[in-house]
Amino acid sequence: MKTNASKRTRSPRSARERTYRLLRKKLLSGSYAPNQRLTEEAIARELGVSRTPVREALHKLDLEGLVEPAGARGFRVPEDSVAEMDELFAIRAVMEGHALACLSGLVTDEQIASLHQFIDEAEKASLAGNIKDVFEYNTRFHDLLYSLLAHERPRLYNLIEDMRDYVVRYRKNTLVNLKGVQRSILGHKKIVMALSLGDPQLCEHVMRKHVSEAREDTNPSGL
Repeated sequence: MKTNASKRTRSPRSARERTYRLLRKKLLSGSYAPNQRLTEEAIARELGVSRTPVREALHKLDLEGLVEPAGARGFRVPEDSVAEMDELFAIRAVMEGHALACLSGLVTDEQIASLHQFIDEAEKASLAGNIKDVFEYNTRFHDLLYSLLAHERPRLYNLIEDMRDYVVRYRKNTLVNLKGVQRSILGHKKIVMALSLGDPQLCEHVMRKHVSEAREDTNPSGL
């Protein structure tokens, strides 16, 4: 039995999927710079796999728009696009606005208290000049919000989680200056207030405004 399990773990299919997911994660997290060349040989060495799963992963990621062909030299990381970013934030505003409206009737007092705690910690980190921790607590704030959708609105939850994978590389850029940090924290306070009031329309309006402000504070690659 152990031998069979081991074989399944090392199957070509699992190797392809693991390579694809790892490479996708690195691209979305900004591990590779815009215009950086991505060759099968280099990535295979980096990930400790053969060239075949890397080749398949790159072609799949090309279809997703996360890499682009670079002639005979393989692929490269595309530059951040203003049009793409605008589209992502517009979709995010609609989905997350609707999500918060749904949450207005689901969130508990205990969960509201947890959201307040994340805001407080983000403020402390901001005052200490620790932007990394601000980003961490802001992420935990959103993680808690959308975890509440997992059972009640599973399809919406999955759509938002997929979108967040793409948005995260831009969202980091909203916290590079004091204005962005302050607006993000204030936006979270308004979100919690709207949830506490239990007003779906207000919740949707506040979240859409929050996403819009995040877009204004985002300036990837100097664009």
